[in-house]
Amino acid sequence: MSISAGGMGPLLQQMQAAAAQAGDAGNDKAAANTGQPNFADALVHSIDKINALKSDAMDAGKAYESGAPGVSLNNVMVDMAKADVATNMGIQVRNRVVSAYREIMNMQV
Repeated sequence: MSISAGGMGPLLQQMQAAAAQAGDAGNDKAAANTGQPNFADALVHSIDKINALKSDAMDAGKAYESGAPGVSLNNVMVDMAKADVATNMGIQVRNRVVSAYREIMNMQV
């Protein structure tokens, strides 16, 4: 279960672009009136969380490699597994959102 640093960049860029488009669609005003978070905010928060998990896993791996005290291989592997699962979940969410968008765009009025 390895996480490539190069593979995460395009995913983050695509999801951030989708979040920006969703925010520009006027949902910001509706969310501000109801006090509830909008889809774009939730998406950005999720992307940030995935990125944080990935960064934590990479930092833990580097700390283990350098022999830092208190860093065990078990914890490094768990952190990497968490980041991998979060990344895969983010990819699946992106795929479903894109699929739903395409389906909506293909609907006939």
